[in-house]
Amino acid sequence: MTRLRIDLAYDGGGFFGWARQPRLRTVQGTIEDALHKVLRVPADDADDPLRLTVAGRTDTGVHASHQVAHLDVSDAVLLRCVGHMEVPAVDALARRLKAVLPPDIVIHQVTVAPDGFDARFSALERTYVYRVADRSSEADPRSRGFVLRVDEALDVDVMNRAAAMTLGLHDFGSFATPNPGGTTIREVKNAYWSRVPAVPLVPSGSDMGESYRTPSLESGLLVFTIVADAFARNMVRSLVGSCVKVGSGRKSLDWFADKMAHPVREGSSGPIAPQGLTLEHIAYPPDEQLAARANAIRAVRTLP
Repeated sequence: MTRLRIDLAYDGGGFFGWARQPRLRTVQGTIEDALHKVLRVPADDADDPLRLTVAGRTDTGVHASHQVAHLDVSDAVLLRCVGHMEVPAVDALARRLKAVLPPDIVIHQVTVAPDGFDARFSALERTYVYRVADRSSEADPRSRGFVLRVDEALDVDVMNRAAAMTLGLHDFGSFATPNPGGTTIREVKNAYWSRVPAVPLVPSGSDMGESYRTPSLESGLLVFTIVADAFARNMVRSLVGSCVKVGSGRKSLDWFADKMAHPVREGSSGPIAPQGLTLEHIAYPPDEQLAARANAIRAVRTLP
């Protein structure tokens, strides 16, 4: 057997999340169907199930600019995709996947994973970004698929005071639901809101003979960046929704602090719309530490 690492991206707007579900279009299901096609393996083959393990399961409508998954496949099956191509089997697989996958999924690369690699459990941290166009932003209808429009003026300083409360190891039970047998305890390493500067697409110092400078697509957007060792279900979207309520004045910082101090799930701290959220990055340790990291992270977390 060979373990492959697959780096990919997708527009989540047309998918019911990552995880495979019967009769629903999902990212995992679409890629696994493509794998069965290019490797010529029947869908019900128990010897070669071709199941993907992903670094972070995304919800319905959530995007990924850089997602990571791994796949275990027998060497004999992997060789089937070479055909007439005079390239290594892994390169042949990447080419064939790119040819059959729909345009809302992009394969960045396929590589042989190092020993001990587990896309989910070996990961050190994940970075998510949520993009908002508030009343201070100039809404661009072209970006509606990955930016949430909010018809309110949001106070970035107050939102950052709320975000600062999430740093460290906490039980995020007010903002997330645990997986079966899991917890909502997570360690947030960084979390902050920032306003994207209004900058031109071409640097202002360049003399291109233009009287008008086209702005970059993200100019003026309000962006939330959060980095954690892992995330529980709906955690990021619920934190964003709660920060937006605080930033608009509909909720207070004391309310947010109480949600952090008393991890009880209820309606007022539920998730905001999914389209503004993108999984941007997965970080892994050096190759020699991959197996140890995977073993350590499988343990159920507790608070000190």
